[in-house]
Amino acid sequence: MALAASMTPPLKFLEKPPLASAVKRALTHANRKPVIFRQLFDTSGSSTYTYLIADGPGGEAVLIDPVLEMVDRDLKLIDELGVKLKYAVNTHCHADHVTGSGAIKAARPDVRSIIAAASGAQADVKIGHGDRIEFGSMFLEVRATPGHTDGCLSYVCDDMVFTGDAVLIRGCGRTDFQQGSADRLYESVHTQIFSLPDDTIIYPAHDYKGHRCSTVGEEKALNPRLGSGKTKDEFIEIMANLNLPYPKKIDEALPKNMVCGIQEGMPTPA
Repeated sequence: MALAASMTPPLKFLEKPPLASAVKRALTHANRKPVIFRQLFDTSGSSTYTYLIADGPGGEAVLIDPVLEMVDRDLKLIDELGVKLKYAVNTHCHADHVTGSGAIKAARPDVRSIIAAASGAQADVKIGHGDRIEFGSMFLEVRATPGHTDGCLSYVCDDMVFTGDAVLIRGCGRTDFQQGSADRLYESVHTQIFSLPDDTIIYPAHDYKGHRCSTVGEEKALNPRLGSGKTKDEFIEIMANLNLPYPKKIDEALPKNMVCGIQEGMPTPA
């Protein structure tokens, strides 16, 4: 019986993507506590997605791209789930809303704020390409994806990538302010995001049309700016002709976000 088993040919279909990556993930995380994941939407006007990831019930957690007006909701959820928030993480210095990092730190002094060193903004921890943000048995792999701004970062966690404004669903962040560069954004997306497995789930910082997520394969094939075989020159031309309006909250948001959203006299969230 043992001899027969040893002579059984390998199951080749298990070696083919995307099934191969799914099998690998299942084997890798077989002994891990169930991961807690929540995608939260900003209803105050910026259409921002905030993401809560925790290393199982009672485990350490990170909160990606918190929004000031939604901090009470986020902290209530964290308490209800019984997880321990370790980091408030920003993908970049936003221009359309004030980060909730400062308010979170006012309410939970043990929480540390994180942003890219390249952003020039203040935070407890300044990070860059190749760093890891560890929480419990999990971590975010940091990938520098400048172009929308100098300090844009994307975070890879298992089969998910949190792309900030570098890649949106069927779109991307604008490149006409905050040291934006269409040339750099094209390179960032193609080398750091589109290089991930096609079944990697893309979770963007915003969506304005009711979509929640996409995949690397979908955006490579269907993104009208960056996918469908678009060349860098074509992308640069597209971005140069968007003629977008001046961001409504940029004059308020940028100065506050450069200091992690901390404001003098800031009330502590309930």
